Amino acid sequence: MSEIRISTFNLENFDETAPTERPSLGERIALMKPHIKRLRADIACFQEVHGQERPGRPRALLALQELLDGTNLDGAALVSTKPDNDAVFDERNIVIATHLPVLKHEQLKNDLVAEPHYQRLTATPPDPQPVPIGIERPVLHAQIDVDHGEPGRLVHVIVVHLKSKIPSEIPGQLIDAKKGIWRSPDAWSEGSFLSSMKRMSQALEVRRLVDKILGEDPDARIIVAGDFNAEPEEVPVLAICGNVEDTGNADLAPRVLVPLERTIPREARYTLFHHGRGQMLDHMLVTRNLLTAYRGTEIHNEVLHDESLAFATDDKFPESDHAPVVATFDFD
Repeated sequence: MSEIRISTFNLENFDETAPTERPSLGERIALMKPHIKRLRADIACFQEVHGQERPGRPRALLALQELLDGTNLDGAALVSTKPDNDAVFDERNIVIATHLPVLKHEQLKNDLVAEPHYQRLTATPPDPQPVPIGIERPVLHAQIDVDHGEPGRLVHVIVVHLKSKIPSEIPGQLIDAKKGIWRSPDAWSEGSFLSSMKRMSQALEVRRLVDKILGEDPDARIIVAGDFNAEPEEVPVLAICGNVEDTGNADLAPRVLVPLERTIPREARYTLFHHGRGQMLDHMLVTRNLLTAYRGTEIHNEVLHDESLAFATDDKFPESDHAPVVATFDFD
């Protein structure tokens, strides 16, 4: 296989629903399966994939399997984040779907970065000492053979879903957690600070993983893909890229990761609509040695709705509020 298509797509809380709830899983699949077919991805990176249970069976990615039925990823191997009991998480799994050989895979959560601690200023009752600031989602890392054993065809795929900008909860400071109603501006600000701390902790762990891989193999080919919940000029993205402009060290140029969306015209460079403005939150960053095989990127954002508007409810817009991104490489 010479041409490889690699995609990232946040499926937005992809799960079954109760019989009386809308949108049903069937309604969501009817709208989203064409997206999957259009991607024609050989390696698909998904975020926000929920697990489902069946009597006598462990929790599994049954809804995702139904979405992939009848596409080129029908029957593909699913490599997922999972808890210690070897099933999958109830909510927000990160998944790689591919027919290509997955040689190794691992998940990281505070393995390369210690869990941060912080004493919250607005908590009620007050924190007597710093408390752990938990990271909700691991990072998924897979080594994939993109051409069945040919020399130099191994690719490291790292999939991320960084913490959103929604403020983290603080004890006693939310009047209505579902509606996001806070008791004071400083509590809301501190909740936003905590979310930023979580997001940066994840970004640092990803960057340390990239450097660890390159330390072991300077010629390693690495792709970091997923929902960063940050735009290209924001610190979490820049931290993972490691640009020479930021480090000030030209000797580190081979370790820079390049955002592939730069080849998309600026007016079409967005994966989410919020308050009437397109935002580029889903990225694909690659080591420079992959640029020789790079052929182009597509962002399938033609039908995105504004997820921030009051009428943009799930029953009116059952599809994801993120656009998928797909990049093509030719290793021949």
